[in-house]
Amino acid sequence: MNNKPIVYPTVVHMLAAAAERSPDHEALICQDERLSYAQYFRCIAWFSHELVDLGASGKRIGIVLGNSLDICVAMFAAHAASAQIVPCNPMYTERELRTIFEDADLHAVIYADEKHEVVSLLADAFAVPNRIRIGPEGRRLTAWRDAADRALPQPMPAPTDWATLQYTGGTTGCPKGVNLSHYSVATNISQREALVPARPGCERLLCVMPLFHVYATAMCLHNMVYARGTMIVMPRYTPQTVFELLSSERITIFAGSPTLFVGLMSQAQFAQADFSRIHLSYSGSAALPEELLRRWEQATGAPVIEGYGQSEAGPVISFNPQDGIRKPGSVGIPVPDTLVEIVDTEEGKRVLPTGEKGEIRVRGPQVMAGYRKLPDETAATLREGWLYTGDIGEFDSDGYLYIRDRKKEMAKVSGFNVFPREIEEVLYLHPGVQEAAVVAVPDSYRGEVVRALVVPRGQDVTIAQLIEHCKANLAKYKVPTTVDLVSELPKTGVGKIDKIRIRAEFASRPAA
Repeated sequence: MNNKPIVYPTVVHMLAAAAERSPDHEALICQDERLSYAQYFRCIAWFSHELVDLGASGKRIGIVLGNSLDICVAMFAAHAASAQIVPCNPMYTERELRTIFEDADLHAVIYADEKHEVVSLLADAFAVPNRIRIGPEGRRLTAWRDAADRALPQPMPAPTDWATLQYTGGTTGCPKGVNLSHYSVATNISQREALVPARPGCERLLCVMPLFHVYATAMCLHNMVYARGTMIVMPRYTPQTVFELLSSERITIFAGSPTLFVGLMSQAQFAQADFSRIHLSYSGSAALPEELLRRWEQATGAPVIEGYGQSEAGPVISFNPQDGIRKPGSVGIPVPDTLVEIVDTEEGKRVLPTGEKGEIRVRGPQVMAGYRKLPDETAATLREGWLYTGDIGEFDSDGYLYIRDRKKEMAKVSGFNVFPREIEEVLYLHPGVQEAAVVAVPDSYRGEVVRALVVPRGQDVTIAQLIEHCKANLAKYKVPTTVDLVSELPKTGVGKIDKIRIRAEFASRPAA
């Protein structure tokens, strides 16, 4: 680009600039609701003052909301109140949310109607003093759209203030809170903009991805405010609705994941869909197979820009440049002011030559400060100024990065991190389970799925019971696609469960 992207002090300053420059431009659309930037700003200003009055400044606010206008207002308002947001997956069960509530020490929680029972239980258990219920039985944060104008609370948040506590899993599946400052988040927006710029004032982005997820926050919510564009929010994904919105809302950017691309291309309506205004698609959350990328681009006429990131890196690390060379299968080049190296997997100190695979480590202003209340985990991940990603990759001779594998035993199911050990622990909670092993295997639709082998305790337990047990304790995407009952699990020579053998066996036969 000829013009260097603006680096705002915080996303709140970015939102204020957008509202000042384009007050009448459409900012948000969700079903039959529409907000201009002036209305968007008004809702945020009024709600942020309410949060300040609740004493939320400098504290943490949990957000348990699905895709809606309310989650957009809630995130920016909490930031404007100088609070740290804690986005939570609304699909999480009580058990999964409990870990976050216990760790985060929330001062307030903003949650959807349908989560009232679970959130109330946890808020009582962990003495969360302020609960704000959103929906027909509660309130709407868009109610201030036509209220009197109001300034944001002063002073505005500083770049050094905490912006986000983004929970992500570890190798054990235990959530870790990633502490990101406003400086990290705002800088990363401009870094991404340098490689994948959005056209100011004219983009209309369809957001299908869940907004609690770091990918959608970066590539949809923040991206469109930076560009003073319009974000069309889908509360629930259906292929038919996507096809309708492409035409009716004149979509110019589609932000998706491999699962979404596969799902849409499998529909009969795909051949007749109106992609005429789309000039760009983003793919994130999981690796996009090269064949899938080519099929999508051939059908839509729009390039797919692939990148790489993780919560600990604010999240964007690299991208294929929109206005430069794009390489299918690659996640592109590092964003500006970011160093990426491939190092040996044993000690992580020896930098490997081009074409050799090793662990990816990253250094840049967007990298997290550390994990909340986890000094040992932080020390293991942040070493001498480097973020050790746990991913295996390599560079080609042109400096393009390729992700080859993961050190961590982790699955990517429809773009979500899934940790086999967590599922195993849930299975072990069932009285009919003697031994369990869960592994990730490739899946053409979801990228990966998890499958389980269980040695039953006694003769009464059934596969259906175990599946129901998992559904009661895990988000839907974490539930194993199959549970096989076996008399024993394969073991290594030293008596450990042989997951390599299990994974190979599952991969050699189709899912049931």
